[in-house]
Amino acid sequence: MLKLLKDAFKVKDIRSKIFFTVFILFIFRLGAHITVPGVNARGLQELSGLPFLNMLNIVSGSAMQNFSIFAMGVSPYITASIIIQLLQMDIVPKFVEWSKQGEVGRKKLNQATRYLTIVLGIAQSFALTYGFNSLSGIGIVKNPTPSTYVMISIILTAGTLFVTWMGEQITEKGIGNGVSMIIFAGIISGVPGSVKEIIEDYFINIPSSDLVNSIIFVVILIIAILIIVTVVTFVQQAERKIPIQYTKRVSGAPTSSYLPLKVNAAGVIPVIFASSLISTPNAILQGFASSYSGEGWYEVMTQIFDYNTIPGATIYTVLIVAFTFFYAFVQVNPEKLAENLQKQGSYIPSVRPGKGTEDYVSGLLMRLSVVGSIFLGTIALLPIIAQMLWNLPQSIGLGGTSLLIIIGVALETAKQLEGLMLKRQYVGFINK
Repeated sequence: MLKLLKDAFKVKDIRSKIFFTVFILFIFRLGAHITVPGVNARGLQELSGLPFLNMLNIVSGSAMQNFSIFAMGVSPYITASIIIQLLQMDIVPKFVEWSKQGEVGRKKLNQATRYLTIVLGIAQSFALTYGFNSLSGIGIVKNPTPSTYVMISIILTAGTLFVTWMGEQITEKGIGNGVSMIIFAGIISGVPGSVKEIIEDYFINIPSSDLVNSIIFVVILIIAILIIVTVVTFVQQAERKIPIQYTKRVSGAPTSSYLPLKVNAAGVIPVIFASSLISTPNAILQGFASSYSGEGWYEVMTQIFDYNTIPGATIYTVLIVAFTFFYAFVQVNPEKLAENLQKQGSYIPSVRPGKGTEDYVSGLLMRLSVVGSIFLGTIALLPIIAQMLWNLPQSIGLGGTSLLIIIGVALETAKQLEGLMLKRQYVGFINK
């Protein structure tokens, strides 16, 4: 990785892309510390124990704890993307038609996603502000009038749209993976705070007689992190190679090749989707806290969307598993893959072209996704279980989710840089 960065900085175009990405991330981190006008962010300190608030801090890059203009991060955009992708599955004919129109259709779907982001952003920001103000003892809104709530909702929604736009700029003009890079930067920025929390809880604010136990715990924690990093890196890069034969090939070119299918074709997107989706209903529930807190249905719903409870952790894991299968088929479309192979005059040995190839790839993708979903669900769930059993800090409970996102985005970014380097070599060769 370090050698790749060193080689990338030697190329002017790639160096410019890296600096542009860093500049955008700097703007994002700067905005994460600008508190929304009319809000007393210190009131959120009383709610720091809410698992839901910690989940939002991951997606927003710790901007929520400051109730900044970027407090909601890309959460509404991710939720809108999920809904639009689901509607393309023969639910809304117009969306299905757009999904088959190539670049033109993709622009229309992106526009629909932005409109839905605005609607979800306004609803979520209003519910968050009203709910947090009701739960906080001192109140986070200085002047809780309807006009104030509307103003805060507009600012937060505009912040979400701006963060989404910055992600798109990173994708187009930077090193790629824009939205994922935004979340990645937010998680990385929270690492020093998590380390400080662990030091205070296990070394400073404890009796000297418990120091040995604290050292043992921290050593076990470091070993567990190293094991998780190793396993995640291995699985994220693991792939199944499908042999490909060519019926027509230029003289001198190889007559066979292979098609790589990742064991976890969905990457870390299912974890990001699940985190966003489980936090959105909880955000809306906060808006009804003052009126319905204590009632049976409200307590049940709160338990369901709280990852620190058994039902909530189960639903969180189920969402990760479901999105792993869903997004794997979005990333690798067996129908289009079979069609492209047939157009190129290539085929999988012992498999009929067309429908036969589509069924074969679909079956293989299903089996690979079983492994990928179990892997993602286990890595995300184990730290949460450990946090519930031994009353560990909240940061450890979400450590699996954070590590999955950090490692996944880092590997994808490395591949983007490798692709840019390889592209430059081909361009240089052609120019010669």
